[in-house]
Amino acid sequence: MFANFLDFKEKMKGKTVNVIGLGVSNIPLVKMLVSFGAFVIGRDKNEDISLDVDISYKLGEDYLKDIKGDYIFKSPGIRPDLPEFLEFTKNGGILTSEMEVFFDVCPCKIIAVTGSDGKTTTTSLISELLKEAGYLVHTGGNIGTPLLPNIENIKPDDICVVELSSFQLMTMKKSPSVAVITNITPNHLDVHKSYEEYILAKENITKFQTKEDKLIVNYDNEITRKIGENKKDNVCYFSLNALCKDGLYYEDLKILEKGEKLIDIKDIKIPGMHNVDNYMAAYLAVKDYITVDVLKKVAKNFKGVNHRIEFVKEENGVKYYNDSIASSPTRTTACINAFYSMGKKPILILGGKNKNLDFTLLGKEIVNKTKKIYLVGDLKNPHLNTAKAIEKAVYDVDKNFPVEFFYTLEETVKKVKEDADKGDIVVLSPASTSFDKYKNFEERGNLFKEYVNNG
Repeated sequence: MFANFLDFKEKMKGKTVNVIGLGVSNIPLVKMLVSFGAFVIGRDKNEDISLDVDISYKLGEDYLKDIKGDYIFKSPGIRPDLPEFLEFTKNGGILTSEMEVFFDVCPCKIIAVTGSDGKTTTTSLISELLKEAGYLVHTGGNIGTPLLPNIENIKPDDICVVELSSFQLMTMKKSPSVAVITNITPNHLDVHKSYEEYILAKENITKFQTKEDKLIVNYDNEITRKIGENKKDNVCYFSLNALCKDGLYYEDLKILEKGEKLIDIKDIKIPGMHNVDNYMAAYLAVKDYITVDVLKKVAKNFKGVNHRIEFVKEENGVKYYNDSIASSPTRTTACINAFYSMGKKPILILGGKNKNLDFTLLGKEIVNKTKKIYLVGDLKNPHLNTAKAIEKAVYDVDKNFPVEFFYTLEETVKKVKEDADKGDIVVLSPASTSFDKYKNFEERGNLFKEYVNNG
């Protein structure tokens, strides 16, 4: 669509551009478009928005009504096939996004990561490995700040590391030089029409790759393994079960590459076998740019990412962890196993917005590998949250398993502090999104930390 950054800048001049969704991530985009001479119309369902930039607004319930102009830049979480968007493109308008344009105009190599779990940690690890090796790295996408507004500071010899959600990938028309798919399990089925659509969105990360481009996939996950088999060329596999001995795999407390030891997992600072997976994926993405010594140094020093099994505090012999990022059953299962593998049965705090996921397997994990759970949710409206669904999954396994309900996170933490014994581990790992009560998982996690630290 755009040949380069200068072409994009010139084509925006004098154009009418609709920016759909005026959250924090789109503010830099709005300011950039205005600086290029575009006439920007900001559209958002929230009526209480006012940016410190000269644009027009269409706010409230009718924010998508009568979209006119040349371009739409939509936020990732808004489906691209809304009738208003289809009518706009039918009349000659162009529907795009900040990330799509970034892929068009980026002057350097792009390494991109997607998957149901582990995206942010893997993206962060790739960035840390490259930085330790001396590269100038720009990290963004579904993590950190938007990259397009920073495009003038990105040089051809730099490397961009991008996390991509299924929503961002649905309409992408270019693929990265190196693509990583950590795994694929059911997620975001409240937005995607089906699990099949979700899978296709994830697979889109490799759709436009050439034979020279690299794809890295999880061999243990049936769906990602099939994606790798379909691509055939330049595919690298990793496995926790030693199933791909011509790739990277875990065996005997070590990560090995074709039988040769790379690193002992005891040297990895962040806990959990899911993070061994993340290290394998990250190393394969950058092995052409780093040494094994760089891998070892980062493994010993990288403390992890906020809200991902993040240690908060030890109080009266009880350790508290924040895993607010866990917005699906598989993420919470990984969290449970991170502690269970160390001989601990954690106490869990769960619950959040319902996005039509199945908690059956999580119920079994909870009963077998945790001490007790506390559920947070509105019991008068169980269809809006997951508390009752998680309870049912647990009670289907063991009707006597200890479960308690609370309406607010604050009162939950207060009760947990009263109940927990010395030596216990308490983890906020909701297995649900935060949108029943909070703007995002960061707000939920920060409040949890506040209640733990000040309660």
